[in-house]
Amino acid sequence: MSRKFLYLTKVSLRKKFKTKWFVITNIILAVVLILLLNINSIVSFFGGDFDSKTNIIVIDNADSYDLFKQNIDSYASSLNEDEENLKLTIEKSNKSIEELEEALEDDEILIELNSDNMEYLTAKITSNKKIDTLTYQVISQSLNSTKTTIGMAINNIDATTLNNISSPITINRVVLNEDNNVDENMGLIMSSVFPTIILPFFMLTMILIQMVGGEICEEKTTRSMEIIISNVSPKQHLMSKILASNIFVIVQGLLLVVYAVIGLLISTNMLSSGMSLPSEVTSIFDSLVSSGFMEKLIYVIPLTLILIVLSFLAYSIVAGILASMTVNMEDFSQLQTPLVFLSLGGYYLAMMAGMFNGSILIRILSYVPFLSSFVSPSLYMMGEIGLIDIVISIIVLIAFIYLILHFGIRVYKVGILNYSNEKVWSKLFKAFKSKDV
Repeated sequence: MSRKFLYLTKVSLRKKFKTKWFVITNIILAVVLILLLNINSIVSFFGGDFDSKTNIIVIDNADSYDLFKQNIDSYASSLNEDEENLKLTIEKSNKSIEELEEALEDDEILIELNSDNMEYLTAKITSNKKIDTLTYQVISQSLNSTKTTIGMAINNIDATTLNNISSPITINRVVLNEDNNVDENMGLIMSSVFPTIILPFFMLTMILIQMVGGEICEEKTTRSMEIIISNVSPKQHLMSKILASNIFVIVQGLLLVVYAVIGLLISTNMLSSGMSLPSEVTSIFDSLVSSGFMEKLIYVIPLTLILIVLSFLAYSIVAGILASMTVNMEDFSQLQTPLVFLSLGGYYLAMMAGMFNGSILIRILSYVPFLSSFVSPSLYMMGEIGLIDIVISIIVLIAFIYLILHFGIRVYKVGILNYSNEKVWSKLFKAFKSKDV
């Protein structure tokens, strides 16, 4: 590797790292990621409280308070065993409803129980603001259970008989094709969790395409390209841009991981000091563990990282070759559109992978360069493909990179010093047909 090549690479890296834009952007990214990973602490700091309790005040005109309290405690305890973290307290009051309504606070719910000859039990629920769905569900179920018990006692119905009638039917499920037996919650997990994981890769790909093309276009616009190419070969020039840009996006990706780790460490310290995560977060994490998602990550992460690095190479090579045919940023914006759409298509295919259950088409797309880095990991997590399929995607991608380098250098060599105003696509096809190697 020549000194001129290393010098070009260092100059390109210096342009990327030693800028105010890089420093300011990373400060913003670090702050945003850390804040997002500690959103529960932020909400608590500004007045929110994930550990706050809802107090239920009961006016008992039906002599049913003890039974109702028993049902409330039972349902709330059942949910808390499932880590929903529902915190309810209940008390009986002898004050008038007008007096209680006047003094009712935001974290209080007033329930008036009344007897009824036809329906056995009726209830009036009063609150200052809308009751969250989970709390209202517990109250509603407790009231229904209380009403059922009262009705059974009045009509002398045996509890066992009623339970046998009202209990859900027993269904025995048999899955014949166990090789393709995927947890039914995986589709929901993939639609909510996986897009968040691949979003940074998608954004880094967009940055990479813009970076390679923008730098080459800048050198052509300022005519400095003529001086550079007179000292180094077009191949060395292209490879220096590709190497520098890939180093930059990989470093940027690692910085994002560092920011996330810092955010998680801060969040862990908060948890050790007594704070708790929102129930939605713990629920998603439990679903990930129970579905086998975490175990699959052990195998898929190394292969996915290889796919990502190879995809970065493929995107940057094509972006550099296309940029060599342009004379301004407007031309490059036109040429980079297909690359952007390919990347965007891969991102959406990864999100919608669950909709293509068993489809041969989506399996074929997992082998396609530019798409494989998005689609293959998501299909593997859903059980649609195996590790061998990801290996095939890697081999296909390596072969694709070799081909575009072999034939793309021809286009790059012809186009890098071409300043004609001919249509960009025409120049591209002519350069491809050229035998000037």
